[in-house]
Amino acid sequence: MLPPPPGTFVDREELIQHVGDFAISQGYVVTIKQSKRDRVVVLGCDRGGVYRNRRKPADESSAERTRRRKTGSRLTNCPFEAVGKKDDGLWILTIKNGTHNHEPIKDISEHPSARRFTEREIVLIKEMTEAGLKPRQILKRLRQNNPDLLSTPKHVYNVKAKLRQGNMTVENLRNSLQIMRNFKSLRPQKSAVRNNYQAVTEPSWRQRNPPRVPNLIGGRFVDSQSFVSIDVLNPATQQVISQVPLTTNEEFKAAVFAAKRAFPLWRNTPIATRQRIMFKFQELIRRDIDKLAMNITAEHGKTLKDAYGDVLRGLEEVEHACGLATLQMGEFVSNVSNGIDTYSIREPLGVCAGICPFDFPAMIPLWMFPLAVTCGNTFILKPSEKDPGAAVMLAELAVEAGLPNGVLSIVHGSNEIVNAICDDDDIKAISFVGPNVAGTYVYARASAKGKRIQSNVGAKNHAVVMPDASMDATLNALVAAGFGAAGQKCMALSTVVFVGGLNPWEDKLVEHAKEIKVNAGTEPDADLGPVISKQVKEQICKLIQTGVDTGAKLVLDGRNIVVPEYEHGSFVGPTILSNVATNMECYKEEAFGPVLLCMQADSIEEAINIINRHKYSNGASIFTTSGVAARKFQTEIEVGQVGINVPISVPLPFSSFTSCKPSFAGDLNFDGKAGIQFYTQVKMVTQQWKDLPGSSGASLLMPSS
Repeated sequence: MLPPPPGTFVDREELIQHVGDFAISQGYVVTIKQSKRDRVVVLGCDRGGVYRNRRKPADESSAERTRRRKTGSRLTNCPFEAVGKKDDGLWILTIKNGTHNHEPIKDISEHPSARRFTEREIVLIKEMTEAGLKPRQILKRLRQNNPDLLSTPKHVYNVKAKLRQGNMTVENLRNSLQIMRNFKSLRPQKSAVRNNYQAVTEPSWRQRNPPRVPNLIGGRFVDSQSFVSIDVLNPATQQVISQVPLTTNEEFKAAVFAAKRAFPLWRNTPIATRQRIMFKFQELIRRDIDKLAMNITAEHGKTLKDAYGDVLRGLEEVEHACGLATLQMGEFVSNVSNGIDTYSIREPLGVCAGICPFDFPAMIPLWMFPLAVTCGNTFILKPSEKDPGAAVMLAELAVEAGLPNGVLSIVHGSNEIVNAICDDDDIKAISFVGPNVAGTYVYARASAKGKRIQSNVGAKNHAVVMPDASMDATLNALVAAGFGAAGQKCMALSTVVFVGGLNPWEDKLVEHAKEIKVNAGTEPDADLGPVISKQVKEQICKLIQTGVDTGAKLVLDGRNIVVPEYEHGSFVGPTILSNVATNMECYKEEAFGPVLLCMQADSIEEAINIINRHKYSNGASIFTTSGVAARKFQTEIEVGQVGINVPISVPLPFSSFTSCKPSFAGDLNFDGKAGIQFYTQVKMVTQQWKDLPGSSGASLLMPSS
C-alpha cells in the first residue's frame, strides 16, 4: 500500500479529502489523530494504536486472557502517519511514515467506516427518537433516502446512547451539517460513476504564478513535490505560461499503483458503461473546444484554425471509441468436434502508458487513452513537457465524464520518467510518438522488458508531381501540406519531386508561398504561426544553411522574418530550397519546420526510386490525371500511406494509421482494428458440453475431429 502523493492544497478540507480518497483506493482508511484547526492536522491509519489493558479478574486463566486479547485484534499499531501544515496561506502535505504493518482491505464496504451515519442522518435519528420511533423503524426510514446504507440497528442504538450521554449534541451537529453544506456547495454534484467530490475552488497548483501543471494520481490533480520544473513558453511572445514539474519516482509509483488497483474493477465494468463515459467525454470536449484550442495556440504556437483541427481530429478518436462494443467482439466456431465449441474473446492487458510529442497536444493523447480505457485498460499518460496543458484539460474532462479514480493518470518529465515507464513491470504496453532517436531508444528498452510497444517516429513525406497534374489544385495542396502548422507535424509534406523538370512549377510555388501570412496564432489573419521554441528555430535554420552550403538553391528564405509586435517570437517563414540532391543533409534529416525541398526526376520510375531509398517512410503522394501512373505509384511505392491527388493521406480512426521501415517500430499500428488489437489480448476457449461415455481408461491419443 502506497502513501498518498505529497502536495499543496488550498485548505485543510481539500488536504484531508485527498489523503482519504487516496487511502481508500489503496485499501486502508485514515483518521484524524491530532488537529489544530488553523495550523496542523495529523492523519493516521485507523489501525494505528493498541488496545488498552483491561482490568483482569484474579481467577481468569492465561488462555482466557489470550482469547480476550485476540477478540480485539483490529488495532495493529500501524505506523502510517501523514502531516498537513499551513504555511503562507496554503496547506502542505508531507508523509512522516508511509508504511503499514497489515494487509489492505479487500472490500471497503466491509469496513466499519462504511456503516457510519452522516451528520444529517444523526439529526434525523434524534428527531425520530423523540417522535417515539424504534431503532428498526428509524433504520427503515433512513434506507428510504439512502438504499445503500449499511448500518444496523446496533449502530442506531450506539448513536442514541451517545446523544443521551451528551457526547453528541444536536446543535453542534446542525452547525457541523451547515458547515458541510457550505463546503459541498462549492463542489459539483456526484456523477453516476464517481464516488467523490472535486473541488471547484481553485486548487493550489492553479494559484501559483505562473501556474504549475499538476499530476493526476488516483483520481486527484495534485501538485508535485519535485523542486525541478520546466518552463512552458508561448512561442510567439516567449512569456512563461506555466511550469511543468519533473514527477518524482515516488509519485510515479503511486500513479502506477493506483492504475493497477483500479484495473480489476474497471475491466469488469460493462462495455456499455465504458462507452457511455466516452459519449459524455466527447460532449464535454465539444463544450470546451474553444478553451482547448486557445491553450494549444498559446503553448504550441499553431494558428487557432489549426488548433481547432487538432482537437476535432482527436474528437474523432473519442467518437470511434464510443462504438467499441462491436469492434471488440471475438469469433465463435460451433461443433469443431463432436459436442465441442471453440470461441475467442478479447480481454484488456492491464496498465498501459502513452508518451506524447509536442506537435499535436490534443490529438495524440486522444489517439491513445480513449481507445485504451474503453477496451478496459487503465492508462498512464506522459504529455510533452513543451505543451502539456491540453492533455491535462482533457484529463479533467475525462474525470468529469465519469472515468473512475485511477483509470487515467498523468505524470510529467523527460528522460527519467520515460525510463521509469519503460522499466516498470506493471506496465504492459506503451504507445509512443516522437522523434526517431527517442523512439528507437524507447522501443529497445521497453521491448527488452517484454512489453508491447507501438512507436511512430521520424518522417520524411514526399510528393511526386507529374507533368499532367492540375497546376492550381496541386500548388494549393503543396503549400497547405508543406507549410501548415509551420511544418510541425509528422505528416507534413517536406519534399516534392517534379517529374520532367521544375519549370514552370518553381516560380508559381514561390508566388503561392509568399501569400502566406505569418503571425501569432491568435491573430485572425494568421496562416502560419511560430515554431515551438527558439532552439527548434535554430535547428531548422542550421539545416537550411547546410543545404545552401552543399549546393541547394534558396529560392525563398524565411529565416529572418520579423513579425510586428511579436519580435521575440520563434518565427520561421515559408522556405523553399530547389536543386536538392539525395546526399544532402537537409534531405536526409527531418526539418520539422516550414521548409519545402524541391527535386527533379526524369521519369516516374526515378521518382519512385528516390522515395524508396529514403530511410523514413510515413507517407507519399502523387499528383496526376493519369490512372496508369497513379496505379503504378500505388503498387511500387514502399510507404505506409499513399495519397493520390491528396497531399496528406491521414486516415480516419476506423482505419489504421500505418507506417513502415524505421518510421514505425512494433507489430500493431495506431487506430482501427490494429489499435484495438494492440490494447487487447485474445483468449481462446474450447468447451465441451455432452454426456461423456463410461470411462474405459485414459486415451493418450492427440484429440482430433
